[in-house]
Amino acid sequence: MQTGIIGLPSVGKTTLFRILTKAHIDPAKGGQETRVGVAKVPEPRLAQLATLYNPKKITYATVQYVDLGGMQKERMRESLASLREVDAIAHVIRVFDDPSVPHAEGTVDPLRDATNLELELILSDLEQIEKRLERLEKDLKKKSDKNFELEKTVLEKCKAHLHAEKPLRELPLTAEEKKPIGGFLFLSQRPMLFVLNLGDEEAGQLDSAVERHKLGALQGRPNTAVVAVCGRLEAELAEMDDKEAAELLASYGLKEPGLNRLIHATYDLMGLTSFFTAGEPEVRAWTIHKGTNAVKAAGAIHSDIEKGFIRAEVVRWDDLLAAGSLGAAREKAQVRLEGKDYIVQEGDVILFRHSG
Repeated sequence: MQTGIIGLPSVGKTTLFRILTKAHIDPAKGGQETRVGVAKVPEPRLAQLATLYNPKKITYATVQYVDLGGMQKERMRESLASLREVDAIAHVIRVFDDPSVPHAEGTVDPLRDATNLELELILSDLEQIEKRLERLEKDLKKKSDKNFELEKTVLEKCKAHLHAEKPLRELPLTAEEKKPIGGFLFLSQRPMLFVLNLGDEEAGQLDSAVERHKLGALQGRPNTAVVAVCGRLEAELAEMDDKEAAELLASYGLKEPGLNRLIHATYDLMGLTSFFTAGEPEVRAWTIHKGTNAVKAAGAIHSDIEKGFIRAEVVRWDDLLAAGSLGAAREKAQVRLEGKDYIVQEGDVILFRHSG
């Protein structure tokens, strides 16, 4: 699962990518290259569970980010084509004002930037749809085909939605309607995370950034989320040890780095969640889609466990922590035996019983 990071020049896109993924970036190449990196999903509960087992290894869930380089106007369509391979989009929008770093558009206007780049996605999809509709019209003149008729109906519905300057992620489609257009990989259909990059002076006001900068139009939309960060502050935090970082955060009245919220928002927007496995060899967070049943969750660990699934022993992470061991949790009747159809919940600690 990949999230593509996009944004105009000088918005802090590549800096955020570097801090997120700890990637080494050649300053000479700046934001021109496309890069791929992995960010660890912050999860303090893993360290707490590790106190019970003293495991050899702690493994966190991850999110893969793709930093799309070369987002200048003249290369915009070419750059956006790379987004067809990602599962979600994070659009970094400049909110900070810094005269020493000129804005690509001359002035700082976050809503304008968000709208303009969204329109680029919409126009790209419209172009693709119109070309396909032309071919479908020719094919349908030659012979009647129910599949082509359905595809044409759905594409015309999408076209009308895009003409209203609305992205396809906001268009409700039935499962049947999604089938004929699944292979198009429309850009505006991708879940969107708007990342507001604020100045340091606003570090203690992240939660009110949307209201203060009059960006309410970005909020409350389907398959869309908004998160605020301070890129420069995050860069400072990345260079500090844990104690220094905690002190700096506390001085701004913050409990955690903004990038933690960014990663969690990405994870949530992609419809992902985690369950845990715990033992002496390893304490680990496993990534699954929300709504995944127990047998499919077992497959996230290994296909053999999925094939030989017998049952799942499930305990809530906090119950396990309070009990002190799985055996003690069993004695308190806090461990449940669940079958294949059990829907795994966020925060479940699971021991899979399987044959083979």
